[in-house]
This record gives sequence, C-alpha cells and structure tokens, in this order.
Amino acid sequence: MARRLPSTPPNLPGFSYLRMLGSGGFADVFLYEQNMPRRQVAVKVLLSEIVNDHVRQLFQAEANLMARLSSHPSILTVFQASVSADGRPYLVMEYCSSILNQRYRSEPLSVPETLRIGVKIASAVETAHRAGVLHRDLKPSNILVTAYGHPVLSDFGIAATLGEAERSDAVGLSVPWSAPEVLLGEISGSVASEVWSLGATLYSLLAGRSPFEVAGPDNGSAQMMARINKARIPTIDRADVPARLSAILNRTMSRRPELRQQSVLELIRELQSVEAELGLAQTPLEVEQDGWAVAARADLEDQTRITGINSVDAYAGRRRRKASTPSRAARPTTSVQAGTGQLGTGHWGAGQPSAGTRGDTVTTRPRKRRRALTVWGLVGAAVLIALLATTAVSVLVNQSGTGIPLVRDVGGELRSGTVVFSWADPGVRDGDNFVVTLRDGESSIQRGTEFRVDPQGQARICATVSVNRDGRSGAPSGEKCVDSVVPAQVGGTR
Repeated sequence: MARRLPSTPPNLPGFSYLRMLGSGGFADVFLYEQNMPRRQVAVKVLLSEIVNDHVRQLFQAEANLMARLSSHPSILTVFQASVSADGRPYLVMEYCSSILNQRYRSEPLSVPETLRIGVKIASAVETAHRAGVLHRDLKPSNILVTAYGHPVLSDFGIAATLGEAERSDAVGLSVPWSAPEVLLGEISGSVASEVWSLGATLYSLLAGRSPFEVAGPDNGSAQMMARINKARIPTIDRADVPARLSAILNRTMSRRPELRQQSVLELIRELQSVEAELGLAQTPLEVEQDGWAVAARADLEDQTRITGINSVDAYAGRRRRKASTPSRAARPTTSVQAGTGQLGTGHWGAGQPSAGTRGDTVTTRPRKRRRALTVWGLVGAAVLIALLATTAVSVLVNQSGTGIPLVRDVGGELRSGTVVFSWADPGVRDGDNFVVTLRDGESSIQRGTEFRVDPQGQARICATVSVNRDGRSGAPSGEKCVDSVVPAQVGGTR
C-alpha cells in the first residue's frame, strides 16, 4: 500500500531511534528504544506542517484521553507525552504489531478469531462510550496486536466527546468503514455510526476486503461513498460463516441508524451468543466498573473534561413506533445521564424497560381515513427520497455551496521511483489545508501544493485533492493516476 514519504524522526532524550513503523494523515510512527527502563516503544510524532496552537490542544487532549482509557486491556497503553526540541508533539506508546491489518487481506480470519477480536475491541469501544467518548475512526488498521497476541484499539486522534461529535464536522474519516450519515455530513459521529464501523471492520476481517470494495479500479472515494449510501451489503462468500453472524453484521450496517443495534453492548451480546451456538468458549465482556468511571472523571484541572449531554441519539426525533405490533421485541435504550456524559444502556427483556432509563412513549393511531393517510404517506416518502438524492448529489458531486475552493487539474509524474502529485493553488486562505486522499482510502493533510508517495511495489497510484477549511473538507478534485512501474522496452538493443 502506497504511503507519503515519512518525516525525519526527532531526537528524543532518553530514547534511541531504531526504524520507521508507519505513516498516517497527520502523524508518523517510529520505533525507539527507551533507555530506562529499557524497552522498545512506538512514538507517534505529529507532522510539523500541521502543528499550530489548535492542533497542540487536540494532541494534548488525545494524550490525556488515552492515558485515562489505556488501563483497559484492549486499548493501547500510553506511557508519556511531550514536545520534541523541534516543536513537534509526540506520544510514547506500547509497541504493538500491525500484522492484523496486513494479514486479513491475504488470509481472512477464522470465525472464532473474528468473534474473539470483535468482543474484545467492542468492549474497548463500549468503555469509551461510557466515558462519553467516541473513537470516530474504527477500522482494521487501528487494531494492533500485542506481543502476547491480544488485540488492542489504537489511534484516538480524531476522537470526540459525544456532544462535540453532534456539533462538529467529520475530520480525517476513513471512507470504507464510515457510516452513510457520516459520509453525507449529517453527523460527524454517534453511537449508531460506531456500531456501523465495528460491523464493517468485522466484515472485513472475514471477507478479506472492506464491505463495499469491489474487484477492479472502481474503488475511489466517490464510487465507494455511492455504494455505501445504498447499503446493499454483499454476501460473504464463505461456507463457514454462520447465517446468524452474517445477519448480525448486516444489521450493524443498516442504512437507517435506528435499525442497527442500539448500543455496542447489544452487539457484544449478539456476538457472544454466536460463540455459544458454535460451542466456543465465550469471550468475556470487559467494561469499566462504575467506581472506576467516577474516579476517572474526578475534577482535576489537567484532565480532559467530558461535558454533560442530554442525548446521543441524533435520530430519536425521527423514530415512530406503533402499538399495533406487539410481537416486536423491546429494544434496548441508550441514554446519557445529564451532567456526567456517561452512557446508560438498557437490556433485552420481555417488554420490560431497564432500570434507570426512560421508556419510549408509545402512541396508537386511529384507523379512520387510512386511505388518505396512506396517500399522504407515499407523497411524503417521495419528497423525502428526492431530498436525500439531492443531498447525496450535492455532497458527492458538487459541494459548490460550501464556499470552499475546488482543486482542479491535478498533475502527476514519476520521479526517481517516487510518484509526485502537484496542483495549482485554487485560492486558499490562511488556515486552509489540502487533503490528499489515495484510492485505498488513506488520506494526508498538508499546506503545500505537492505530494510525494512511495509506491511500495504498487503498479499504479491514484489520488484526489480537496481543501479543508475550519475542519470541513470541500469537494474532491478529479482523480489523477500515475503508473509507478516503467514498462519494459519491446525488443532488444542492436
């Protein structure tokens, strides 16, 4: 997989640089050896071109957040955070392998291993939710493996509190594993969108590809977003995947958020039930205890504050329930205790509401004038479909109403084995950045108008460029592709 060229590793007192581990859109990760205590550690370093006061604040919030959550057995451990001599903030973390992200592409995981990883990582996400935090970038590459084979969740770099996620724009999202409502800009994150991303991640581990990835070249961001918006999930072509597991994953990726599992805890219980049906040892649920949550939210000045939120369900107002369907099982409810930012989750039962949660108000509708209501219902549905289609076209094709300039005529060439993309400044202003997105979904943010990629054996590299302003990205440019392998000359030399 192609990556931009890495930055120079910083000189860190007490640490010896060993080698490069990986690159992301906002940071590079290097392997260092810590002198005391002596151990190998992963050091995440922000790119110098994006560092400003706002980014430093976000990085400090990530450090505080991960330090708070990393006591969880399935969340990556953070040892320390600081700023290097050249002004780049960095995190010192537990050194784990990214082998899982490489492995599932060539060798899809077994059902038992996928279920085990699913319960463990979902437990980490549920713990974050109970602390009032959304991860917002759940995908296979953010699941690392410890030296003892345990999966851990990493990279809370674009995490947000549940309240902030409803008010802010999506930043640095990974298209193949993002929910439709996030891609369409309706919301930057919610419990429902996290359920989608978890389901898409588990699907990927079983299928060897992301859910809406197809064979051939038609996997650019626009094509992928169009398929995700339709939410027609291809069947996993494996005889050993139980039909019930496929149904659970399909439900996580329902187009309508209210049809998905109402919490990550509900998804965990369903995965555990599949383990039981297969006669497997049940992977234990690992979530924070109430006493730990209270202690973690102690009022200390240097901790990340979690603000109180009244609700995390952005779609609750759209939900309509009918009392005329008594056979429907009671759904678990998800709520937030005001002033704490802590999620409370109901449980499945025979129509009994969970203690401490608010019951849904159920109303009955008169049976009179059914035909008239049906006609108006069809008219309303048609109008809604037209509005959704207009929104999708606006987001995917035009986006001209945002006032964000559009990058045009991206050029590309091969220079000494490195693919170089370049473009003209479309009229950006101070504070704007360019977001370069490769066809595989990876993205990078920068201020310059030239982007270099190491092909790493790929025959062709394709990219789009958009402008990011105040955390919101404009429409992408047309895709530019560069052949990174020089074809052999036909015939011999005479």
